[in-house]
Amino acid sequence: MKNGIRYEFHHAGIPTTEIRPNEKYSESTKMYTSDNEGNFRIQWHRFEADSPLHPLLKNLPHVAFKVNDLKAAIDGEEVLLGPYEPIDDYWVAVINDGGVPVELIQTSLSDDELWGRAEKGQGSLYRN
Repeated sequence: MKNGIRYEFHHAGIPTTEIRPNEKYSESTKMYTSDNEGNFRIQWHRFEADSPLHPLLKNLPHVAFKVNDLKAAIDGEEVLLGPYEPIDDYWVAVINDGGVPVELIQTSLSDDELWGRAEKGQGSLYRN
């Protein structure tokens, strides 16, 4: 953790091979994403065999934190993905934290706005 950076838990992502209800597909990542039906923000990620994403992302669960300064948070880190804007006004980078993928997020969206956009497939992640 870096001085001056606020880290707020946002969600957890879990790789799966199971086809799940209401999956959204990203052609660029060759990944399907679905939200868990429970009370906590858990996402399921299913990958095609030729997904270009880093093996750590495809094989290990990850935690995601909102940060107040994404650029500073990833400075000096091994970046596995990004930074990029998968959903409008939602910037993401994934770092390697000692062999574990950690997603860092910077956004001005409320959680309801963000999850609503994700549910509707609004953003570059879902555009072909």
